[in-house]
Amino acid sequence: MAASVTWGSLTPVPNALISYLLIPVLGVILWLPATAHGDDAGTALATRVYNSADGNDAASRAHMVLTQKGHKPRYRKLYTYRLDGESGETLTLLRFTEPADIKDTGLLTYNYPSKDNNQWIYLPALDRARRIAASRKGGRFVGSDLYYEDLQRREVSEDRHRILGVGKVGQVPTTVLESVPVDPDNSVYSKRVSWIHEKSLIPLRIDFYKAGNEKAMKRLKATKIKKIQGYWTVVDSRMTDLKSGHQTRMLTKAIVYDQSLPDSLFSRRALSDESHEEKYRP
Repeated sequence: MAASVTWGSLTPVPNALISYLLIPVLGVILWLPATAHGDDAGTALATRVYNSADGNDAASRAHMVLTQKGHKPRYRKLYTYRLDGESGETLTLLRFTEPADIKDTGLLTYNYPSKDNNQWIYLPALDRARRIAASRKGGRFVGSDLYYEDLQRREVSEDRHRILGVGKVGQVPTTVLESVPVDPDNSVYSKRVSWIHEKSLIPLRIDFYKAGNEKAMKRLKATKIKKIQGYWTVVDSRMTDLKSGHQTRMLTKAIVYDQSLPDSLFSRRALSDESHEEKYRP
């Protein structure tokens, strides 16, 4: 039986799908003085989160719900796939199946250690895959609150990490971690602040900031996590644009780990042809 934890309607609280599924989090914090430098404890915690067990591969079926005040919710169905390579790379594939106007649209991401990531999007109307330019990493993915950067895996060494203190998400104790890009041009965000749940090593909340803004511009929170096949998994999360109130909710309906997904599933050929992945869909 899968162990589960529901945080309920917290006023703040990912796994980022990407990496960790699309995924892919409020509390009172004891703040420490600000500094441009990281600390050993912060880097150690960030490394533990990065290396937390999530299987060699995963395939999931999910729903995406886009909501905005005064508008009807928009529903989408999709599948996501992830494979961790032997050289430290992480490959992900995302495919929409509903509604009709977005059906078969796919995104392929290659995350490499210590080198630039690559992304391609397949648009059925054009019947071709296009590479996503690095300059578009802050673009909204298919109209959601997820940026292309949010669907990439970020290496620990790309940021300076420091522990700000302790806090709570609802009644759940967390450690609050700040991550600031070493190279400001390497991210659309000036910093991320994460509320890390020690038991699962899942950030229950992440606040995203842009340069020059004291207030967070986006917030990702995990409202439900489960232990599935021995791995802690976010099964319900929300990314909210804190200015507009627009929200993207990700609901994992099914997920299967460690079914030996082939490298060929994460190719540009497979990106343009959904038949390559159908037998691996949960």
